Amino acid sequence: MQSAMKADGVKAALDAGQFELRDLQIGDAGWIAARHGELYAKDEGYDATFEALVMRILAEFIETRDPTTERAFIPVVAGARLGSVFCFMDDPATARLRMFFLDPAARGLGLAPIMLEAVIEHARSVGASKLVLWTHASHVAACRLYRRRGFVMTGERKSHAFGQDTLEQEFELSL
Repeated sequence: MQSAMKADGVKAALDAGQFELRDLQIGDAGWIAARHGELYAKDEGYDATFEALVMRILAEFIETRDPTTERAFIPVVAGARLGSVFCFMDDPATARLRMFFLDPAARGLGLAPIMLEAVIEHARSVGASKLVLWTHASHVAACRLYRRRGFVMTGERKSHAFGQDTLEQEFELSL
């Protein structure tokens, strides 16, 4: 079992170029679901229904993925997985960013923009004309990253999900 690295170890590995963004491999899906569940419970107070949602999304990706257009990006630094981001295709023109997270040790070190850019470039390369995503307003750093990169909020609504009152947001980037 892999454990999260310390922030200084992640930074040193990133500075040395010792990281990769690889596609989904055996064992990643279980780790992604567990880590999402743990982090969102701790950071947001989400209940187990969030982890269940992540598991359903992962199962759909694994079972129905079109490998010519859909991709996972798993940052691996010095052998440790540090997060995920996925590119799904809603239709030939619309790519969807999903399950974007970073382990706390990797936050604030410049890895999130690299991951986001990888998804944007992948979506462009498969012919999508827009990239969309769904998130919550409470994910302040992620929303700031999306806006800085040119995403525009296209919708917002209050809901009760994962045991919490939330403000759901949808963003879009023209490619």
